[in-house]
Amino acid sequence: MAEAEKTLQEVLSAFDFGAPVVGAVRYGEGHINDTFCVHTQPADRACRRFILQRMSAAAFKRPDQLMENIIGVTDYLGRQIEKAGGDRGREALEVLRPKNGEPYYTDSLGGAWRLYPFVEDTICYQSAQSPELFAASGRAFGRFQRLLRDYPASTLHETIPRFHDTEDRLQKLRDAVAADKLGRVKDCRPEIDFCLRREADCSVALSAMREGRIPLRVTHNDTKLNNVLMDKDTGEGLCIIDLDTVMPGLAINDFGDSIRFGANHSAEDETDLSKVDLDVELFAAYTAAFLEGAGGSLTDAEIDLLPWGAKLMTLECGIRFLTDHLAGDVYFHISREGQNLDRCRTQFKLVADMEARWQELCEIVGQYRKG
Repeated sequence: MAEAEKTLQEVLSAFDFGAPVVGAVRYGEGHINDTFCVHTQPADRACRRFILQRMSAAAFKRPDQLMENIIGVTDYLGRQIEKAGGDRGREALEVLRPKNGEPYYTDSLGGAWRLYPFVEDTICYQSAQSPELFAASGRAFGRFQRLLRDYPASTLHETIPRFHDTEDRLQKLRDAVAADKLGRVKDCRPEIDFCLRREADCSVALSAMREGRIPLRVTHNDTKLNNVLMDKDTGEGLCIIDLDTVMPGLAINDFGDSIRFGANHSAEDETDLSKVDLDVELFAAYTAAFLEGAGGSLTDAEIDLLPWGAKLMTLECGIRFLTDHLAGDVYFHISREGQNLDRCRTQFKLVADMEARWQELCEIVGQYRKG
C-alpha cells in the first residue's frame, strides 16, 4: 500500500464534505503531491467532487508557510474576482479547512493534507495543441498578475528558497564542476562553457530588481499550460491551479517559464537538436495574450525585459539539468543514462535560438505593448 493510502480513511473523516463520501481515487498527472478526487453523493443533487492532496514532505518542508501563502493569495483573488463581477467559485481556488479549523490536516503519520472544491466543466491540457490554446493560458497568467498587483509580495514565504536565483544556480554548477563527483566534467565541457560565457546574463534580471528598476511581485513560478483550468465551453483560461510555488518573484520569470515550456514542439530530452527551436508564432501569441491579460499592470521596464525572462528561465533550467547530471542525477528523475545531459542540451539549444532571433522577439514585444 502506498504511503498516502495508509491514512486516507483517517483523512477523509477529518473533513466535512457535506454529504456521504462514496469514493476517493488517485487523480491527475502530477508527480509531487499525492492527489485524490473525492466523490460525494448529496441527497438532493448530483455527485459533488473535491480535490484532496497530501503535500509532498520532500518538496515542501514547511506546510504551515505553504498554506499561509495559498490561503492569503486565494482569498485575495476571490475578493478581486467578486469585485470584477466574476464567479469566485470557478475562477479561484478555495481552501476548505478540516473539522479542527486548521489550514490543513496532519495525519497520524505526519502527512499534511489540504482540500479544494473540484472546479467542474474544465479541461487541463498537457501541451499547447494550438496557438489559441497557448494564448488562452497567457491571458490567464497575465490576469493573475493584474489581480494580484497590489498584494504585498514581501509578506509571502519563500516555499523554495532562491528558486529563480540564476546567480545562485550558476554557482551551484561551478561547485558541481569543481567536485566532479562522477568524473563527468570531461564529457560536458561544451555545455559548461556555454553557461560560463553567459555569466553576465545570469545577473540581468536580479540586478534590475536590486536596483529598483523592476518590482518584486506575487508570482506563480510554475506557469506551465497544465496549471490553468480551461473552460470546456469557451476554451478560455478559467482558474490558475498548483499554487505551491506562489511566492515573491519577478513577473518576467513567470512569462519566461511559459515560453520555455510551451513555445517549442520538441521533447524535453530530445537527442536530435535539429528538432529543437523556438516557435516564434507561439511566442507572439502568448506575448499578445499575456499583455492583454495583465491589462497595464506591468511597468515599462518589465515589458522591456520580457524576452530576457524567456531566455533566463530557459538558461536556468538547462543549468539545473547540467548540475544534476554532474552531481549524479539526484534531483531530476531519469529513465536512462545521460537523460539530464540531453535535457540540458535542449534548453541550451532554445537559448541559442532565442539569441539568434533576439531582435525579432524584441520587436514582437514592442508591437503588442502598443496594443
